[in-house]
Amino acid sequence: MQKLVHTPEGVRDIYGEEYAAKLTVEEQIGNVFHSYGYRDIQTPTFEFFDVFSREIGTKSSRDLYKFFDKEGNTLVLRPDFTPSIARCAAKYFAEERRPLRFCYQGNAFSNTSELQGKLKEATQMGCELIGDGSAQADAEMAAMMIEALKSAGLTQFQVSIGQVEYYKGICREAGLSEEMELELREYISSKNYFGAEDFLIRREVPQRYRSVLIRSAELFGGMEVLKEARESVANERSAAAVRRLEQIYETLCAYGVEQYVSFDLGMLSKYHYYTGVIMRAYTYGVGDAVMTGGRYDKLLGHFGRERPAVGFMVVIDSLMAALSRQNAGKAAKAGAAVITYRPDTFVQAVAQARERRQAGEWIELIPEAAE
Repeated sequence: MQKLVHTPEGVRDIYGEEYAAKLTVEEQIGNVFHSYGYRDIQTPTFEFFDVFSREIGTKSSRDLYKFFDKEGNTLVLRPDFTPSIARCAAKYFAEERRPLRFCYQGNAFSNTSELQGKLKEATQMGCELIGDGSAQADAEMAAMMIEALKSAGLTQFQVSIGQVEYYKGICREAGLSEEMELELREYISSKNYFGAEDFLIRREVPQRYRSVLIRSAELFGGMEVLKEARESVANERSAAAVRRLEQIYETLCAYGVEQYVSFDLGMLSKYHYYTGVIMRAYTYGVGDAVMTGGRYDKLLGHFGRERPAVGFMVVIDSLMAALSRQNAGKAAKAGAAVITYRPDTFVQAVAQARERRQAGEWIELIPEAAE
């Protein structure tokens, strides 16, 4: 019986003032999404396994919660919202010509033992912009990330922007196969430069390409980094990726948020469906990004008509931890006011409570003997 009052590893109860603060942050972030014209969408908590399969490029199969329905179909608890929304858009909006703007809120699930402070069930909020392949769409995502974090109460944070195409261009120039590129990505994304160097030597990659690939992983900073990145490559694919980042920066200047932005050419994602720009937002007090996102122009093609798309999500639980450790955030709505009553004053107390509730107050009725 003692075990039944505890939760499994990686999940937790949230209640009282902490939950009230979380709901307040969710409301503030949701207001930012709606102010940009994004409309709410809800997808199922579990889907067919193929929606999150290896071909899609989401989490590894071993990190999914899998189970079977009565017909023998393999189902999974969603580890990620983006493939679900891509599936939904392909099914219901295939003929829509205007860009689609969706926002969502819900819990995602990761069946991993490598928690490092993370939860197996985490609340996520995010946006997806489908049908717009422009740099302006990429910049809109970054601007919304910044506005959402500011609305939640953060003042010290940085949105780091990278470009998968820059890395892929160098890999193609160096003659790496797609399989080798994905294996090397694991080393570079974890900043394991010694492992990356050893991998490239074992694959007999020429020294000039090894140097460029390792150096690209260290290109981090402001606009000056883009100049160096452009001068470091000779292939058009990587050069076009740098020009795209320059366009994004110019657009972010129009939004007036460029002071929150930096560039990281070595930033890659474990989600292999990203095809272009990738973004992460960092702040102090937590060990990982509180927001992640990027462009995924090929994903909708797995479910129907291919369309360009870009999006991001915020890990609400990580954001709440950062706000708590920074003593930041906006005050949650005050709790319920209390009206006490005796048996002979109950009717009057109910009338008073109804009147104040209709005026928007939260009212709790308590018998005097229970105080």
